[in-house]
Amino acid sequence: MTLPTRAEGIRQQLAELGIDREIIHFPEGTHTAKAAAAALGIEVGAIANSLIFWMADAPLLVMTSGRHRVDTAALAAQLGEGPIERATPEQVRAATGQVIGGVAPLGHPQPIRTIVDVALRDYPRLSAAAGTADTVFMLSYDELVRITGGEEHVVGD
Repeated sequence: MTLPTRAEGIRQQLAELGIDREIIHFPEGTHTAKAAAAALGIEVGAIANSLIFWMADAPLLVMTSGRHRVDTAALAAQLGEGPIERATPEQVRAATGQVIGGVAPLGHPQPIRTIVDVALRDYPRLSAAAGTADTVFMLSYDELVRITGGEEHVVGD
């Protein structure tokens, strides 16, 4: 089966970073963290959701566990750089080159400051989007932090 072009690009970037992983393609899609977890046979908390926010006039990628929501007020207080607001679909596309629901933790036109939810450490295997709404790949918490250069924080409520 041929992968979508964007997902193939993510696979190649991962390989360049020393992570040789299969990109899993769900042609019918997985529209929620719960559906993705069920399809992969993992807990919903092991879904590493890629959410784009806006802080200090710049995008902020938050990799959060599927088991909770991002507490933007608490995270903003931790970071101390002003309020954090949810990015618009247009801002997500401009910052990542990808669409909401398919944002990968890498493969963006420019580096994006990334926050990694420490709750993801609770799972030996994580699933992250591979650049499209119907593709994912598996990785460890340590690999996620490494490939994103992410800062580890408590982000959920």
